[in-house]
Amino acid sequence: MEYIIIENEKIGQMKAKLLTDKNPKTCEAIWNALPFEVNLSRWGEELYGEIPVSLEEENSQVDCEVGDIGYWPSGKGFCIFFGPTPASKGDKPKAASPVNIFARVDGDAKIFNQFSSFKGQVKRG
Repeated sequence: MEYIIIENEKIGQMKAKLLTDKNPKTCEAIWNALPFEVNLSRWGEELYGEIPVSLEEENSQVDCEVGDIGYWPSGKGFCIFFGPTPASKGDKPKAASPVNIFARVDGDAKIFNQFSSFKGQVKRG
């Protein structure tokens, strides 16, 4: 359990390193649910959508970094942060409500900027 892979036809495969030290329960629950399909909507420079995982908050936060991948407990959501959101005050992403950051994109997260919505798969790396 080290990486997840987010993939679709347009971007191919994008690896993300699991942050097992930061949110071990979230990482384990996501890992155990893989693989799953994602159908993500856009909110500013964030893509988010419901996944088949139900968790409580774990070291949750609203202030994020570009490249963070979070689990949104109140919406059972998978969130990819690649820039400012409507809640942001500056250049960094800010979640609408607390998220468990469980992975970080390995590469340039701005690749997700081309999508108004994103359909793909998340699987074990």
